[in-house]
Amino acid sequence: PDKLGVASSKCYVSSLNTRAKMHYYRYENEEVSCCYKYLMFSYNIIFWLAGAAFIAIGFWAWSEKGVLLDLTQVTRLHGFDPVWLVLAVGAITFILGFAGCVGALRENICLLKFFSGVIGFIFFLELTAAVLAFVFQDNVREWINDFFLSNVKAYREDIDLQNLIDSLQKMNHCCGAKEPDDWNLNLYFNCTINNPSREKCGVPFSCCLSDPADTVLNTQCGYDVRKGPKGVWSNAIYVKGCIPALEEWLPRNIYIIAGVFIVISVLQMMGIFFARTLIGDIEKVRFNYY
Repeated sequence: PDKLGVASSKCYVSSLNTRAKMHYYRYENEEVSCCYKYLMFSYNIIFWLAGAAFIAIGFWAWSEKGVLLDLTQVTRLHGFDPVWLVLAVGAITFILGFAGCVGALRENICLLKFFSGVIGFIFFLELTAAVLAFVFQDNVREWINDFFLSNVKAYREDIDLQNLIDSLQKMNHCCGAKEPDDWNLNLYFNCTINNPSREKCGVPFSCCLSDPADTVLNTQCGYDVRKGPKGVWSNAIYVKGCIPALEEWLPRNIYIIAGVFIVISVLQMMGIFFARTLIGDIEKVRFNYY
């Protein structure tokens, strides 16, 4: 009986040693790839910091306009506030960057699945928007026209919107949505008899023809321009609308637009690939561990 007990004990100890060796062997050879882990982290830390910067810029812009002291200003604006776009892009980028960074470092499958799922959903929305814009070009053109006109009305209500419209008109050498008379929709520039504004029957300075010889910006160059006959407007201002100008710009820069879209798509696919590969490694290690 003693010999039988000793043999049994030896067999039990041998079994434990074998299990320990198997467990140790799996732990050493099945581990999460450091390459994908830190590639995922590096990929997302840039977006995380960029998102934080966008949010900071957005709140700084609102503080400069006094919005943070009176939040009701947000609801009183009738046009598009560019700060909203900056904050939205910043928030989405910050959340995705955070999920990617923390998910990679902590090997958190939930955060990594959230990251890859949202990136995939955004990519799907981009493709859908591109296809719909191509199929329904007339509807998109009308929507852009209505959007531009609504912001023409609110031109003087927000300094950021004003700068955005001025930049758009100067870069594209255009004025109004379809023609300079679109500025009749604005309270300050309309040509009604009862309009007391000094800018009556005028256009913003960004509609004026640029003169390389001018060293000082003339912000009053558009005053009273539309009081004269339309035939002479072209001597002082751009007479082409911004919608036609945009339609001419797109075909000329189609390769640049396609290149930007391809780069963005490749970056998104890389993020999804890194996340899914890391998820697979983590699940494999956990399966072998347990």
